[in-house]
Amino acid sequence: MADVIEITSDTFQGLVLESEKPVIVDFWAPWCGPCRMIAPVIDEIARDREDIVVGKLNVDEAPNIAQQYGIQGIPFIGLFQGGQLVKNAVGAMPRAGIEQALGLS
Repeated sequence: MADVIEITSDTFQGLVLESEKPVIVDFWAPWCGPCRMIAPVIDEIARDREDIVVGKLNVDEAPNIAQQYGIQGIPFIGLFQGGQLVKNAVGAMPRAGIEQALGLS
């Protein structure tokens, strides 16, 4: 049972790009209503999946990373494997939609 980890510009390389496990990153911002709506879903996925690391990255605090991946709309949920962004889901959606978009279902 894992918690969602906070990811910052300083920890992105180590926690996401160098992770041995796949990593789901929820790119969000405090002012984003849809981001707050899906937060419990992200927490649920983190609790239920031992095989995946789940983290949140505040795009206001790490605009360079959001820009690096061309993220223009949030919530943007990215699946990183082997240091690469391999799949993503954009916008608020139910858990089944997120898992399907990321290939986790």
